[in-house]
Amino acid sequence: MTKKLLLIATLTSGLLIHSSLQACTRVVFHGDNQNIMTARSMDWKVDIGTNLWIMPQNIARNGLAGPQSIHWKAKYGSVIATGYDISTTDGINEKGLTANLLWLVESEYPEVKNNKKPTLSISLWAQYVLDNYATVNEAIRALEKEPFIVVTDDVPGEKRLATLHLSLSDASGDSAIVEYINGQQVIHHNPKYQVMTNSPTFDEQLALNEYWKKIGGTTFLPGTNRASDRFARASFYINAIPKNANSKQSLASVFSVIRNASVPFGLNTEEEPNISSTRWRTVVDHKNLLYFFESAVSPNTFWVDLKKINFKTTPFQKLDLGADQANVYAGDATPYFKTTKAFEFLGKE
Repeated sequence: MTKKLLLIATLTSGLLIHSSLQACTRVVFHGDNQNIMTARSMDWKVDIGTNLWIMPQNIARNGLAGPQSIHWKAKYGSVIATGYDISTTDGINEKGLTANLLWLVESEYPEVKNNKKPTLSISLWAQYVLDNYATVNEAIRALEKEPFIVVTDDVPGEKRLATLHLSLSDASGDSAIVEYINGQQVIHHNPKYQVMTNSPTFDEQLALNEYWKKIGGTTFLPGTNRASDRFARASFYINAIPKNANSKQSLASVFSVIRNASVPFGLNTEEEPNISSTRWRTVVDHKNLLYFFESAVSPNTFWVDLKKINFKTTPFQKLDLGADQANVYAGDATPYFKTTKAFEFLGKE
């Protein structure tokens, strides 16, 4: 067993540099009686400027990726969490479809030059899915036809391109991960794909996790903040918590799992001075259409009730979370959204 542990440490140690700088975790819980929940953590080395927004139906959008940009009109309304108020990083639409964007340093998007396909700015990738599809299966059937190619852009305030992959989940418990590897779209679609973190690519994460499954989570679990370790811990715990609990108890269990995969706020070590901290966490209750939000610097967890929102008539509305998402809300925060001008997605006309 010692030799096996040394081998897995060697395989994953090279990933630490890449995966610790921008790291997130996403898990999907399968409970009894369609008690399905999706949780994610947002880990970033600085405040990512997140606010919550209500996105109405029937909004005309374009891909903001040059003259070939794809155009569409939002079929469904959604509640989303932004990054820097220029992109959708996380959210749920009125049909219970959830989309999450996480960092993947291996991402390599198609070349736009000499490519005739419509283009879509990476800032709109998650929003496009939330606007257009009701289920994971519907979304994947459409994405398999490659209706667009993703065009990346610089991370705000940094001289490097965003490299992301997309996870989807819905009220049935279905799940999918969409990546761009070597310029090609790669889709992993199966309800068993409950966990996504960062490097390496998803197929390699599954292979690494098979090792830990053979050891058994009650015998030994890896404890660092690197992506492969968080993948192993989340994979074990999300299937070890009770499946026959009520929604309130399941919510507590799912929050516990995503907190276990989080990085302490303000963590700074000599060997990794720029390591990411968990900034916030969300949990989606697909069955009850509730979107829970927890900031690392606030003592309260609050939620948005999508059943109380008329996405046909409600204008753009914002819940201002403030610097480091420190504005304090408690309980149902749906009434505290304020009508405001829509934010502008990052991209090029």
